[in-house]
Amino acid sequence: MYITTTIPYVNARPHLGHALELVQGDVLARHHRRRGEPVRFQTGTDDNSLKNVLAAEAEGVPVRELVDRNAAAFEGLRRPLDLSFDAFIRTSSHPGHRAGVERIWAATEHDLYQRHYEGLYCVGCEQFYPEGPCPDGHEAPLQRVSEENWFFRLSRYQDALLELIRGGRLRIEPAARRNEVLAFVEAGLDDISISRSAARARGWGIPVPGDPGQVVYVWWDALANYVTALEGDDYRRWWVAEGRKVHLVGKGVIRFHAVYWPAMLLSAGKPLPTGIFVHDYLTVGGRKISKSSGDAADPAALVDAYGVDAVRWWLLREVPRVGDADFTAERLIGRADEDLANGLGNLVNRVVTMVHRFLDGHVPPAGEPLVEVSGAVHEALAEFDFRRAAVAVWAIVEEANKYVERTRPWRQTRADQEVSLGTLVHACRELAGQLEPFLPTAAARVAAAVSGERLPSPEPLFRRLAGSSGAG
Repeated sequence: MYITTTIPYVNARPHLGHALELVQGDVLARHHRRRGEPVRFQTGTDDNSLKNVLAAEAEGVPVRELVDRNAAAFEGLRRPLDLSFDAFIRTSSHPGHRAGVERIWAATEHDLYQRHYEGLYCVGCEQFYPEGPCPDGHEAPLQRVSEENWFFRLSRYQDALLELIRGGRLRIEPAARRNEVLAFVEAGLDDISISRSAARARGWGIPVPGDPGQVVYVWWDALANYVTALEGDDYRRWWVAEGRKVHLVGKGVIRFHAVYWPAMLLSAGKPLPTGIFVHDYLTVGGRKISKSSGDAADPAALVDAYGVDAVRWWLLREVPRVGDADFTAERLIGRADEDLANGLGNLVNRVVTMVHRFLDGHVPPAGEPLVEVSGAVHEALAEFDFRRAAVAVWAIVEEANKYVERTRPWRQTRADQEVSLGTLVHACRELAGQLEPFLPTAAARVAAAVSGERLPSPEPLFRRLAGSSGAG
């Protein structure tokens, strides 16, 4: 399975919305690896945006300095967020990216032409709109741009795209987003501008082949990363031969990924992705999180304050499949304390304590499983429903706690204690395995707490965050 995230602009440091998509991709990658399936999980940064140029100008630093610094912050999320990506591509420095973009340009040349264009441009979205204000909420006024550009005959691919989406060859989840794309395509497709003047781009970006006065439009450049990062055997393995190629994207960029990108590939004669999984926005105070939201939405700062388990669990347990999710530190703390400290942590500590108290720490044979959740977890993730998958894993915690109250091992005979505690230790071990894709650090602690023929002494797995200065 080839799993990719979008590649964000690096005009500023990452925010929690970026972390959401990275963690979702990580869960999918870990889940399928755990099932023994080959996986490539790829992410990266879009270095060639005009937004990056303008941010560098505002800061008074060279573009390369700003891009390198902020791209490092995105790549640096690997450690605090426990990410397991296999590849990280930067479009300004990856050795094969420019050549790959040029190859796609050449392969689509029969669908390219030049003409004068005039329209309203949102730098925040890096796209043109027929009128203002920006529908995505960027406050800066739209800029009127008039220039000679290269265009792509998107209109030529309307029928082919409709057939792909209606027939399910290009799967878009959830259904509401699929219907949104279908409505957009059915309304008629106009040809799109795919270059801008080198002067307006301040000379930053990939020059149009044979036309150095133009640079390749940032989205055409960025979308190509899904294949330009694959070289030689990797391209054949993960793009040509792989039957599952999934893009994780935010709802604001669905048109680029579900319309423009497949049309580019059709024009170039290349294989298409098989799935586009769309998430909605994270908000703070009802407003979409942006790079200017500060530490309240800085994923590294949140992990430093509350711990990786609390941050990942909020993103997976609280964010719905459809609809925006409003973030507050209080909600993160409440969910972590309720589920991780009081639920999971208390269960494991209780089981280990009873095994030491009644069986001198020795683990009896495993009993019958309390609940089977692997099928429900897999089904939920196949539907791109991370919250439902997290709830399915949590069924083990709930069933184990019910089992403790039902059997009351402290009132049982030794023989019955061996049966009930064997069942509970087995449940905790199964929980560690099922939890690993979601909370790899916590899962490792749970696994260590219930490992071996004689369990380690009980220790708290999580501390309560409410009333503390953070998880440290």
